[in-house]
Amino acid sequence: MLNAASQAESDNEATPIELQELARAIESLPTRYRDAITPAMQRVVDCSTRRRRILNLVQEALSQLRLDMKYLIFDLEATRRERDQYKAMIEGDQE
Repeated sequence: MLNAASQAESDNEATPIELQELARAIESLPTRYRDAITPAMQRVVDCSTRRRRILNLVQEALSQLRLDMKYLIFDLEATRRERDQYKAMIEGDQE
């Protein structure tokens, strides 16, 4: 029971305030209207939650990509420095 309550609380934190307000307004409707609207409202909340999760995944992936790019640029610069050093050594030996 406690797990279900914490899940509902985390869902409320992830659900935008506007949707929470709309859900409260729907709860105040008479039963026949509320029963007709509630499934659509639940789909909207589910879509909103799914989009938020996808956005978080995309943001994490972009952050990882930025970090990977920094490492690659560092590695490329180090490789170029090594190449230039070896090239200078070879040219020095040929003279």
